[in-house]
Amino acid sequence: MTYEELCTQAKDAMVDLDEDLAYETLDTAMEDHADLTGLLTDGYSAGMQELGDLFAEKEVFLPDLMYASEIMENVSAKIEESMDSDDAVNKSKGTIVFATVEGDVHDIGKGICCSLLKAEGFTVYDMGKDVSAEAIVNKAEEVHADLIGLSALLTTTMTVQRDVIEMLKERGIRDQYKVLVGGAPVTPAWAEQIGADGYSGDAAACVKLASSLM
Repeated sequence: MTYEELCTQAKDAMVDLDEDLAYETLDTAMEDHADLTGLLTDGYSAGMQELGDLFAEKEVFLPDLMYASEIMENVSAKIEESMDSDDAVNKSKGTIVFATVEGDVHDIGKGICCSLLKAEGFTVYDMGKDVSAEAIVNKAEEVHADLIGLSALLTTTMTVQRDVIEMLKERGIRDQYKVLVGGAPVTPAWAEQIGADGYSGDAAACVKLASSLM
């Protein structure tokens, strides 16, 4: 099976909520030594994005989206495990603390970013969702992070991205970290306004940005 066929099959599996097909596609990709990070972005993630569009158009419902999220998490975990075993001897490219900010429980996009960053060789501390600015800054100090990634999927939670940067300034450690922001309502203009070091609109762009900042 070609890489393009694998991506199409992975995407269809997500849109159709076909868990068996999703895992079978990944197994085939591993057997064929296909590009797993590419498959995650071009296949599974693309399917999740299409499913999100269908949800916005009320063609699928919240339970469907939650089920798809579980499939996506399992696929990402298997790919991460494979990458960990393949690249165990590689030196880390940098350390990043990543979180969906306080008040926001959307976790899919952030999870994909973390998976791709790990596959690229970064040490990633995924703090999950609904995480306070203080907890994020404390974790960054604890693990001596190079980067901080902040995801916000709601306009009402975007301000927490600014809060993190302001807290770094208050502690006198702003220059020790590169801060990346992203999420559906986030824009390059917002990133510039709050003093972030970079903005990315999707997981693939996030990895490129993180690499460039290192």
